[in-house]
Parts: sequence; structure tokens; C-alpha cells
Amino acid sequence: MKLKGAQILAESLLREGVEVIFGYPGGAILPFYHYLPEYPQIKHILVRHEQGAGHAADGYARASGKVGVAVATSGPGATNLVTAIVNAQMDSVPMVVITGQVPRSMIGKDAFQETDVTGITLPITKHNYLVLSAADIPRVIREAFYIASSGRPGVVLVDIPRDVLQEEAEFHYPESIDLPGYQPTVQGHIAQIKKAADLINRSERPLIIAGHGIILSGAYAELRELAG
Repeated sequence: MKLKGAQILAESLLREGVEVIFGYPGGAILPFYHYLPEYPQIKHILVRHEQGAGHAADGYARASGKVGVAVATSGPGATNLVTAIVNAQMDSVPMVVITGQVPRSMIGKDAFQETDVTGITLPITKHNYLVLSAADIPRVIREAFYIASSGRPGVVLVDIPRDVLQEEAEFHYPESIDLPGYQPTVQGHIAQIKKAADLINRSERPLIIAGHGIILSGAYAELRELAG
């Protein structure tokens, strides 16, 4: 089944169970917005500033336990998300940020509203992508949601040129993920746990400071047991 890249993006979001996205439209991302009404299952919350989209997606992820999704256009639209990206990344919040980009032929040529958003956000995201083919969108979205939500959660940015959103390709959503280089830590380090336990045992008045990590891991019962 051949679809436009914008349709492939929407279909891929549906496969990931996305129900709500927060965004602000602009030129480079308009092809996605053109097809979005065909997918009423995805509720779009129109914000008044891209930074608001990022913070809203962050808050949605914290409240729902799902991956938050923010959408913006190229250039200043994408860079307006930077503060929200840093906030979510520092607090280990699972979030996928989708930004429009100038057409592939114009990348690196100082085109109107062109910004190297992948370069800008490389130090402040868990991972990011520049998608150069509509056929790659399903794989990238699948990987983005997996990386954002697994291990220590964080932000993954997906930058998609406008002509990729307009390009036709066969839609095949991958059932599995092949990321041999990504091995998230999901088990505690025994030696470090023993050191922490020893410090607690030797403390006269131990103080527990528990925050987002307990919420993310759902370790409420374990925390109560430790405190008891």
C-alpha cells in the first residue's frame, strides 16, 4: 500500500497507540497537518507557542505514563522546543518530538527557516533522527518510541524534510526492532546497591528522597517496604 510520507507518519503514530499530540503548524510540517484530519483517532491540541507544545507533551507523559508527542515546523519553530526538550530529558520523561525540515535538496544551503535541529539537540536528547526517505518513517517512529520509553526514559527527536512528507512509499510497519548497539540498563548494579544498603544501615537518621524514578518504575510498594 503506497502512501504519502505524511500519511505514513500518522499511520505509524497510530501503531504506537498515540491518542494525543501537541503542536503548532508551519510551512515545513504542513503536509502532515494536511492529512491529519483523515486520522480522527489522533487528537491534536493546538498550542500558542511551540515551547508550550513541548511542555504540554512533557506533562501529558508524566500524567498518563505514555510517551508524549510534540510537533513543530522547521527553523525557529523547532528551536522553540529546546527548553521543553531539556526539561523532559533532565527529568527522564519519555517524549517523541517531530519537527519539519526544509526539502532534502535545500539542507545545508541556508534555506529559508533552515536550522540544523538534529545538531542543536544532539546533546540534549536521548537520540535523534534526520529522516531522508518516506520508506524509513515507520522504522524510525518504531525505534523512537522504543528508545524514548525503555531503560531510562528520555526525549527522541525525529526531523523530517517537507519533501519526504510528500514522497510516496510502501507502508510496512516493523513488528520487531533491531538495535544491537542499544542496550538499556534495566537491572540494578548489585555492587552499588550493596554500597547504598551499607550507608543506610550505618546511618543514624536515614533520609529518603524519592521522586520521578519511583513514579516511572512504579516502585511504590517497594519504597513503602524500604521506609517501613
